[in-house]
Amino acid sequence: MSDTDVDDSAETRVPARPPRGGGPFGGAGMPAEKSMNFGPSAKRLLGRLRPERAKLVLVTLLAVVSVTLSVIGPKILGDATNILFEGVVSKSLPAGVTQEQVVDGLRLSGDTERADMLSGMNLDPGSGIDFAALSRVLLLVLAIYVGAFLFGWIQALVLNTVVQRTMYRLREDVESKINRLPLKYFDKMQRGELLSRVTNDIDNISQTLQQTLSQVLVSLLTVIGVLLAMFSISPLLACIALITIPATVFITAVIAKRSQKKFVDQWAHTGQLNAQIEEMYSGHAIVKVFGRSREVGSKFRAKNEELYETSFGAQFISGIIMPSMMFVGNLVYVGIAVVGGLQVATGAISLGSVQAFIQYSRQFTQPLTQLGSMANLLQSGVASAERVFELFDAEEQSTDPAQPVTPPAGRGRLVFEDVSFSYSADKPLISNLHLVAEPGQTIAIVGPTGAGKTTLVNLIMRFYELDSGRITLDGVNIRDMTRRDLRARTGMVLQDTWLFGGTIRDNIAYGRPDATEAEILDAAKATYVDRFVHSLPNGYDTVLDDEASNVSAGEKQLLTIARAFLAKPSVLILDEATSSVDTRTELLVQKAMSTLRQDRTSFVIAHRLSTIRDADLILVMESGAIVEQGTHTELLASGGAYYSLYNSQFAQATAVDEA
Repeated sequence: MSDTDVDDSAETRVPARPPRGGGPFGGAGMPAEKSMNFGPSAKRLLGRLRPERAKLVLVTLLAVVSVTLSVIGPKILGDATNILFEGVVSKSLPAGVTQEQVVDGLRLSGDTERADMLSGMNLDPGSGIDFAALSRVLLLVLAIYVGAFLFGWIQALVLNTVVQRTMYRLREDVESKINRLPLKYFDKMQRGELLSRVTNDIDNISQTLQQTLSQVLVSLLTVIGVLLAMFSISPLLACIALITIPATVFITAVIAKRSQKKFVDQWAHTGQLNAQIEEMYSGHAIVKVFGRSREVGSKFRAKNEELYETSFGAQFISGIIMPSMMFVGNLVYVGIAVVGGLQVATGAISLGSVQAFIQYSRQFTQPLTQLGSMANLLQSGVASAERVFELFDAEEQSTDPAQPVTPPAGRGRLVFEDVSFSYSADKPLISNLHLVAEPGQTIAIVGPTGAGKTTLVNLIMRFYELDSGRITLDGVNIRDMTRRDLRARTGMVLQDTWLFGGTIRDNIAYGRPDATEAEILDAAKATYVDRFVHSLPNGYDTVLDDEASNVSAGEKQLLTIARAFLAKPSVLILDEATSSVDTRTELLVQKAMSTLRQDRTSFVIAHRLSTIRDADLILVMESGAIVEQGTHTELLASGGAYYSLYNSQFAQATAVDEA
C-alpha cells in the first residue's frame, strides 16, 4: 500500500501546506467570486431533496391537516364569543317575547341601528348564557388545537429527518468530490477557503433548510386556508386583507434585491478570513520568529473589518423586511377592525365573526411576515449553496479505465517513453523525456529548484496527467491501471511529513491496516523508530497530538519512513526524505533503506549530493529536461552540470567550516 495513498484521496494530502506560486506544490490565488444566480441555485438546492420525496409528501399531508385544524379553530371560537355575547344580550331582554317582537319594537321606537344589530343575532330573551353549549364549543376548540399541535409536531419531526439525511448525503458527496479532484485544483484553492466551503457553508445550508422548508410550507398553506375562511365570513373584509399580498411582494423584492449581493460577499469574505486564520495559526512559530505579528494582525483586522461590514450590511438590509411587514399588517388590522365594527352595528355580521376575522387577519399577515423575514435566510443559504455547487462543478480528474489492467506482482520496472508535460500550455516544463528505471535500481534526481524533479515523481503517482507520451510500470501503461492499484504499488516519503491524530502504531500501519503487530515492530526496528518510541509515555500507544508536536521533526520523518517500509511497495519515492534527520540517524536510515530498496525501483530526490553518491543512476535535470545521467564518479569526471552542483555545495560547506 502506498505511503501517501490508500485511495484517490491522495490529492487531498499533497501538498502539506497551502500552496504558493506555480508548479505542483504551488498555486494561484483564490478564484473570483461569481455573482449569485438565485433562481437556478435555489432550484438545484431543492433538487437535493429528491431522494426524500415520499417523506416530503408525508410532511405536506401532515402540514395540510395541522393548518386546516388551525384555520378551523378561530371560526369555532367565534361561535363561543357569539354564545357569550348573545347570552348577555338575551339576559337583558324581557322574558316571554320573541326576538322578532323585540326587533320590531325597536324599529317602531326609531332605534333602527340597535334593531339592525339585534336582527343579526340568535337571541332567546330572558334566558342568559347557555353554558352547556359554551362548554361543548370550548372543548371542541381545545381538541382542534391539540390536534393541530400534534400533527405539526410530527410534521416537524419528519422534516428534520429529511433535512438531516439530505445534509448527510451532501457531506458524503462533497467528500467524494474532493477525492475526485485533481491536485491542480488544490494548487489554486487556499486550504482555509476550501474548509470554509465544506464546513461553514454546509452548516449554513442545513440551518436554512431546517428553518425555511417547514415555515414556507406552513406559511403558504396558512395563507390559502385563512384566505378561504375570510371569504366565507366576509368578502369585503377579505378584500381589505388582500392588500397585504402585493405590499409583501413589493417590499420583499425591493429589499431582497439589495441584500442578495451582500450575502454572496459575506460568505466569500468568511472563506477568505478562514484561509488567513488557518495559515496564520499553522505558521504561528514562523510569524513570531520573523517578528511579523503586527503585520499579520493588521491584515487580519482589515479582513475582519471587511467581513463585519458585509455581514452587517446583509443583515441590516434583510432585517428591514420584518418590521416593514409588521407595519403593513398593523394598517390592515386597523382597517378590518373599523369596517368590521361598522358591519356588526348594521347586523351584516356577528360579533363572533368579526372576532374570528381579526384572528384570521393576524394569521394571514403573520405567515406573510414570516415569508418576508425568511428572505434573508434564503439569500444566505442559497449563497452558501452556490459556493458548494462551485466545488461540485470543478473539473475532475480523468476516470479510471472501465477494464483496468493489473501488472504482475512486481518488481517495479518504470519506463518513461517520450514524456512531455507542462502546468500551463505557454510554459513547457518536461519535453520528450526518455528514461528506463530497472528493478532494484536507486535513481537519484538532482538539479536546481524548479528543474522538474518533484514533477517527475508526481507524474509517476498520476497526480497530474501527461500531455503526451506514456509511463509504464512492469510493462503496463499506468493510465490503464486504477489510481488505487498504481498507488498501492508506490510508496512515497515527502520532505514535509504528514501524520494524523492517532497512535504511533496506527500511523506506521496507515498504508497496511491489516499488518500484524510483528510486522509493525519489524518495520519500526528496521527504520530505528523503535529506538525512540520506548522513551515516550505510552510507547507505541502514544497518541500524537495536533501537528504531532509531541515528537521531534526527525522522529516524524522516521515514522513516515517506517510507514513506507511496512507497505513494501514496488516503487519507492523519497523526496528529500532524510532532510529532517540528524547526520547519525541519516546513516542508520540509509542502511534501512538499502534493505527496503532490494528488488524495488527507488527514486530519490536530493539536494545534498553527498547522500546519493551510491545511487545506481543519477539524473541531472534542468528546465524539465535530463541534461546528464550516470553514476557519481562518471558525472564528476565529465565536468558538466553535476560537477558544478557538487563543487558549489562543497565550496559552501568549506566556507561554513572556515567561518
